[in-house]
Amino acid sequence: MKNLETMLIPAIIQDSKSKDILMMGYMNSEALKKTIKGPNVWFYSRSKKRLWEKGETSKNYLEVVSITTDCDKDVLLITVNPKGPTCHTGKTLCFHDTNLDNLNFADSNIVNEIFEVIENRKNNPESKSYTSKLFSEGNDLISQKVIEELCELIVEFNSNDQNDERIIEEACDLLFHLMVMISYKDIKINALSEELEKRKRH
Repeated sequence: MKNLETMLIPAIIQDSKSKDILMMGYMNSEALKKTIKGPNVWFYSRSKKRLWEKGETSKNYLEVVSITTDCDKDVLLITVNPKGPTCHTGKTLCFHDTNLDNLNFADSNIVNEIFEVIENRKNNPESKSYTSKLFSEGNDLISQKVIEELCELIVEFNSNDQNDERIIEEACDLLFHLMVMISYKDIKINALSEELEKRKRH
């Protein structure tokens, strides 16, 4: 018997008024049931292995208008009333990049997904969550952890007995705490992407 989590169907999301294609995601049976029940679109995250409601962090929900399937019943078309920009970059839709070089064939953009988890832990604290604890302690603890992780990365970087795996681990620890820091200040991850986009031209 197939694992239900692997039985996914692609769902194309279309603006009911402009007819623009906003995004594409994947649904399992539970995500589809929740979407049919409404009022908003739900997906199944292949990386986090859980259901998620589009807009649960950004509040840019996708209100369901209609759900149809293609003739082979292996793709969904869902028309919606978007409650804000659909793309995590702040743009109206996800299909705006005409540069086909260096296409990402990975399952997901892990940085954006981790940032969504961080935002969720900020907005919906959990007692056993390390991330929620960082937010509850505030500036001092977050700043301290960023400094600690930076120092640990520098130590590994300057070690005579270089261990690439340790450098990668410490770099990821630093990146995680930096994302907590910017989230604490209510800065969105796409703001960093936009700034880096400007800098790559220099």
